[in-house]
Amino acid sequence: MNLFNVYPLFNINPVKAKGSFLWDDKGEKYLDFYGGHAVISIGHNHPHYQNKLKQQLEKISFYSNSVQNELQTELAEKLGTLSGYENYNLFLCNSGAEANENALKLASFHNGKSKVLYFSGSFHGRTSAAVSVTDNPKIVAPVNFSERFIKSEWNDIKQLEEIFETQGNEISSVIIEGIQGVGGIMIPTVEFLSKIKDLCEKYDAALILDEVQSGYGRSGYFFAHQEFGIEPDMITTAKGMGNGFPIGGVLIHPKFQATNGLLGTTFGGNHLACAAAIAVLDVMKDEDLMANAQKMGNYIENELKGFPHIKSIRRKGLMIGVELDQDCSEVRKSLLYDHHIFTGNSNDKSVLRILPALNIGQEETDLFVSALKVVLDKI
Repeated sequence: MNLFNVYPLFNINPVKAKGSFLWDDKGEKYLDFYGGHAVISIGHNHPHYQNKLKQQLEKISFYSNSVQNELQTELAEKLGTLSGYENYNLFLCNSGAEANENALKLASFHNGKSKVLYFSGSFHGRTSAAVSVTDNPKIVAPVNFSERFIKSEWNDIKQLEEIFETQGNEISSVIIEGIQGVGGIMIPTVEFLSKIKDLCEKYDAALILDEVQSGYGRSGYFFAHQEFGIEPDMITTAKGMGNGFPIGGVLIHPKFQATNGLLGTTFGGNHLACAAAIAVLDVMKDEDLMANAQKMGNYIENELKGFPHIKSIRRKGLMIGVELDQDCSEVRKSLLYDHHIFTGNSNDKSVLRILPALNIGQEETDLFVSALKVVLDKI
């Protein structure tokens, strides 16, 4: 049997990782400034993370959600405290797409409505409803398409108001990323988010903040929307939540009532996943990683200012988009193959996406800055 060939693959096979570095099967060392799409939040193989998982493996790795799991309670309490959402409830699942699916479903259960508003440039996942609110026709199969899903332009308040005026009574939820990642590090304005919140309250629609990539300290706040003082009805999270172990979650406003069987999952919130997620929160708190995201994000932006071929730097914390005056693909390849540095791209072909671990230091950062300068100077 062969693998189903859906991913374009770099000819690199990482076999070891530590901190912000990877080593391939040939012994070559790479600087990780992408974290596997913002997944590596506390660095590869952090000692506390390793110990938590090892200790849990020696106890129990899995049983179903038909029994009590005290690790889920510990995770919910620590997540509520560190994020500032102590009064919310937590539903645990396995991925960002699954989190968004459950949030969209819960909103529809709650208000009995069926339409969903989403935005241009969005990416919310590849599963049924999540891909239907993703702005990429290439990955939306005919079975996923429905007129129930309404697209509005990013940061366009006028169009937003027009859609609610004509269809507001049918809109169940609005889903928006705290910062668009795949879309090219696009940041919503406070006026735009505030208007969405107001319209959702007026028309009894649920506001879902997708913080799968922009959350967990990446922006310098626990969730990116918290900079603007917006309180959503639901917040979805994954990626950096488990530092590589698959886990996702939905933070749910207490106005939503739970009933038996309303939502469900086989693997969500299993013992190993919870151990990983608890370790991440412990490290984030103990090492003050949100402050470090602010500090190092500022440092990177200041170091890159004045570099040739950079049109703009879109950034909150360590969620960084470097907009070039050309397609970034050759720059990205040169960073990878000539300088052994992983970076990312986006649907905006000119944007180089930078998503290092939240505990990145100046020494590693200077390696990236120096390499990017060399690459851009050669163009």
